[in-house]
Amino acid sequence: MKTIAISCDHAGFDLKEHIKKELQAKGYEVIDFGPQTAERIDYPDAIHPLAKAIDKGEIERGIIMCGSGNGVAMTANKYPNVRAGLAWEPEQAELTRQHNDANILSLPARFLTEEQAMECVDKFLSTEFEGGRHESRVKKIAIS
Repeated sequence: MKTIAISCDHAGFDLKEHIKKELQAKGYEVIDFGPQTAERIDYPDAIHPLAKAIDKGEIERGIIMCGSGNGVAMTANKYPNVRAGLAWEPEQAELTRQHNDANILSLPARFLTEEQAMECVDKFLSTEFEGGRHESRVKKIAIS
């Protein structure tokens, strides 16, 4: 997995740009679903296209952000094959992958430094799903 989708609203724009640059420096291809400026935008407008791509299996993982991380996660989680997990500490990012097989990391841009955000991103991208006892639970999440 070397392709990562990324999106945000205006509150997350500066953090998105930082994370994008850091990921590209680490060799990832980053598909930026916008926005391309820090002008005000309603988060669903930016998140739906990314979540649709994850839902369809076109991209394996994504990173989304808004001020609290909640609105973007709520939007993304409307899609049956999306499991967006909110994290503001690396251990949360790790657990959302290990136990929930999250395919999108949601970050609260107003509550994280760039360094803290990258610690969460690195844990999210380097952690595998444990499966086992967690697998049956994850299969019960989506409503179809």
